[in-house]
Order: sequence, then structure tokens, then C-alpha cells
Amino acid sequence: MAITPLPNSRTEADGSAVVRVLSYNIRSMRDDEDALARVITACAPDLVFVQEAPRFFRWRKHAARLAAKSELVLLSGGATAAGPLLMCSLRATVERTEDVLLPLTPGLHRRGLATAVVRFAGARVGLISCHLSLQGEERYAQAGMVLDRVAGMDTPHTLVAGDLNERPGGRSFTRLAKELQDGWAVSPWGGEYTSTSADPHQRIDAILATQDVEFLGCGVPQDLDPADLRAATDHLPVLAAVRLPAS
Repeated sequence: MAITPLPNSRTEADGSAVVRVLSYNIRSMRDDEDALARVITACAPDLVFVQEAPRFFRWRKHAARLAAKSELVLLSGGATAAGPLLMCSLRATVERTEDVLLPLTPGLHRRGLATAVVRFAGARVGLISCHLSLQGEERYAQAGMVLDRVAGMDTPHTLVAGDLNERPGGRSFTRLAKELQDGWAVSPWGGEYTSTSADPHQRIDAILATQDVEFLGCGVPQDLDPADLRAATDHLPVLAAVRLPAS
């Protein structure tokens, strides 16, 4: 059975906005960069929440090149957020950005958040790209820090997306989903599993939103080139269309 396409980006007469949102772990662009850019472009996103962006030598140059190939611009994050990054289309009007480093647990990888506040027509929205820890206790604490950041964004709507390193039902995923809508759970579309791209068998990546955001569909796109998906990175992208009420 054919899957109904997600709605295209648009602005409604009342000032609300339909926005296409992509979340994608790109494994530091260590794979096929052109395939990665083709996947992102084919999703036609207004916002891209990246995890594992380049963090080392000339990382800004690499990130900017990916944005240009994907017909987007850099918004915030990268090495300064320990990996999470945000990109957007020219449709977004940027109000502010902030990169946040989370507390470092000795012996574990540093984690952070790429955050921003943007406007689409009459809708104002906060953005948080995250990549939670592989270690369970630290991951649970970081989920709480994400929720604290949501509460402090001072925006009528907030989108959170990223690699949660945990399946639905886990303590950290549940902690987030109690406060935020899980896009796949409320409006499933396309495929569910995000990891790995070669053998999808688990959902550890998600797009979440505050309660006033309307999900029009969320999941792994099924109409993209399978060869590009496998070549681009070891995760599959999560794509959603959401309606943001006018602020």
C-alpha cells in the first residue's frame, strides 16, 4: 500500500506554519558525503537536527559544505555543542542560538545541546538537538537536562530531536515522552526503525514536541534511495511534518 506523502511546507492564513523537520545522526560525515547530502535534500526539510556532526580539524568547513550541498544554512552547534548541530532553510527567521555543554562524566564522551529560537511566519519555536549518553544513569540525567532546557526556552512551542541511544519504554525515553509528544507514537508515518541503516531493527532516534504542536506525520521516509541511505551513515533519518500555531 502506498504511503501518503507528508505535507509540504506552507504558511496558513492564520499565521500558523507547516514545517518539515528532519533528525539525522551523520556519524561525523565519515561515510559518503554526497549520498548524505542527497538524502537530506530529498527530505526537503525546513529544519535539520543533526547528531555526530564533525568535531575536529576544520569541522566548521565540513559542516558548512554539507549545508551548502543540502541547500541549507548552518544555524548552531557542531564541535561547540560536542556534536549536535542545527541547520535550517532560508524560510526560518533566526532569533537567537546557544550551544550548551552538559556536565562531563570522567571517562565518558562529552555531550551537549545545539539550541535555537526561530520564527516561521507567525509561529515562534524553540529547537533542541541532542545526542544522549550510552551510559544509562548519565542518559537519564541528560534527559532531565533536556526537559529543563525546554522549560527555559521561553517559547510557545519547542521541538526536540536526536539520537536518544535508547528504545521506547526505556527510562530516559519514557522520561522525555511523559512531558513531550513522541512524533512516531502520536502520528506514525513511513518506517519505525532508525538503527542501523543496513539492518533497521530498533528505534533510538526521535522527534518530540511540546503539547501544542500538531504532528501531521513522523517516521523514516520510505521513498528514498536505499543505496544512498546505506552509504550516507549508520542511522536512518527521521522526518516529520508539524503544524506550529501562530504565537
